[in-house]
Amino acid sequence: MLVLPDELCGRILELGILSKTLNYKDLCCLSITCRRLYRLSAEDSHWSSLLFADFPSSQNDTKFNKNDNNFKNNGASSSTASSKTKILYKIRYEKDREQKRLACRRVVLRIESQIAEHLRKIREIKLQSSEEKERMNKTAAELLNLHKIRQASVALNVWQPDIVRGRQKQMVQQCNVPVDSRINALEMDLRLCEQQIAGYDNALRIEKQRLDAAKGRLASVKYHPLQDFSLTSSQPDEHRKRRKKSKRSSALKI
Repeated sequence: MLVLPDELCGRILELGILSKTLNYKDLCCLSITCRRLYRLSAEDSHWSSLLFADFPSSQNDTKFNKNDNNFKNNGASSSTASSKTKILYKIRYEKDREQKRLACRRVVLRIESQIAEHLRKIREIKLQSSEEKERMNKTAAELLNLHKIRQASVALNVWQPDIVRGRQKQMVQQCNVPVDSRINALEMDLRLCEQQIAGYDNALRIEKQRLDAAKGRLASVKYHPLQDFSLTSSQPDEHRKRRKKSKRSSALKI
């Protein structure tokens, strides 16, 4: 390539940029190979094409900055004058990176708040389930005792030793409620407790799934700091490109 004239080398770079074969990283890598490529890669037209391709909204800013006193030549060398669009590209790149960093931070905070809410709901469901299980155990114990009382009441109608009959009679006399109706009520209450516990278990399972999904999203966001968060999903190739983008900012140094 060194034997080619500057016009042809510049045209090759221009075609590479227009076809998106060359990006800003490739252009920066070429600029550090030799003085000639440094001069050719710093041409304003190349960086203008990259600027409009990567940041379409920056076209008006470029027109404004070209008329601004800060971008006038003022007797500077041609290499310095030709790199003014590269300076603007670097400014827009850093601004875009900062915006994406802030967007990433907002997404991280939102997901962390969701995780905290899921943890709160899990604790609440576990507490309610524990209370319901304690209530079911008490109901089951009372129901078992009433079944014993009903058996003792039936056993009083047959002959038994006096010591056994006296103990059964004492159990029946200590019961102040109708046994059969109370047993029916407790059985209904026990079935209701079982339904409630099953509902709590199902809600706990769903909440844990949501928690795991939120943790997965958080890990994905932290692993891809420059991900486009306006999209719900992206292709793996885009993930790789955005993952590497944070490592390329050093190539934009003038």
